Amino acid sequence: MFSVRSPILALVVVSCLLLPDSGLAASVSVGTWKTAQTIQPFFYADFLPDQLDVQVRSFTNPADQKTALLAGSLAMTGTTLAHAIHSAAQGQPVVVVASLCNRCSALVVAKDSDITAEKDLKGKRIGYVPGTMHEILLRETLIRNGLSPEKDVALIRVDFFDMGTALARGSIDAFLSGEPFPTLALQHGYGRILSYPYYDDSVGTINAGMIVHRDLIEKNPELIEQLVLSHARVTEVLSADRRLWLDRAMAFGVPMETLEKLLETWSWPGIWMTPTCVRRRCWGSGWSNSA
Repeated sequence: MFSVRSPILALVVVSCLLLPDSGLAASVSVGTWKTAQTIQPFFYADFLPDQLDVQVRSFTNPADQKTALLAGSLAMTGTTLAHAIHSAAQGQPVVVVASLCNRCSALVVAKDSDITAEKDLKGKRIGYVPGTMHEILLRETLIRNGLSPEKDVALIRVDFFDMGTALARGSIDAFLSGEPFPTLALQHGYGRILSYPYYDDSVGTINAGMIVHRDLIEKNPELIEQLVLSHARVTEVLSADRRLWLDRAMAFGVPMETLEKLLETWSWPGIWMTPTCVRRRCWGSGWSNSA
């Protein structure tokens, strides 16, 4: 069971916990995006012990989420798996403890564009967010079509939430982004889907995961166990109750018809690190099936 009485918690700045002895409820901050496919943290409170208060902070950029985690402002946060892998390769103390979502990406061009195939992207300005699975998919798409990401196109850094505006204004010719922005571009009449660039022989359909600071998982595995367990339970509940998921996602300002369209391109993974795995410190490999 989760316990907040260990004195070590007072020293773990990353966890942002306040001990019960202080007269205040324990609290923890978790980061994610305000999108339908990354919604699970907004339900954590329903599956956590009563004495643990969870505050969900929303971000628009995966790098900012990771930075906040390393700065001690978050106990756990979502980020793209590409960014998590890159951060770990640089020696940063991040650990992937749960999957967040799969798929949810599309390559979008302007509605009246002369781009009819991926090879037509040569010489075009393409919006993307560096360090994301979308960047990997974009680069993979270009290379498969004989195009150099450095020489044959102009990669323009655009925040996810600004992709549609940039395309509609003509600042970019295309973008590769996560939902709901591709579907919104289609429904609002300024964009069309060029492709869903998933390749089973390379990166597949992986997208985002939840990460924690290595110090926190070493010093307070009980907290991580509770967060991961709540994440798993939320994923199960929302997978079984699509109406609950859609109704909550509408609070992000996305119309129901858009959310229902997302069901065609979205999936939640059935993989997360198990509580037993957390207790046994088996995060070296990064993943564990929930058998």
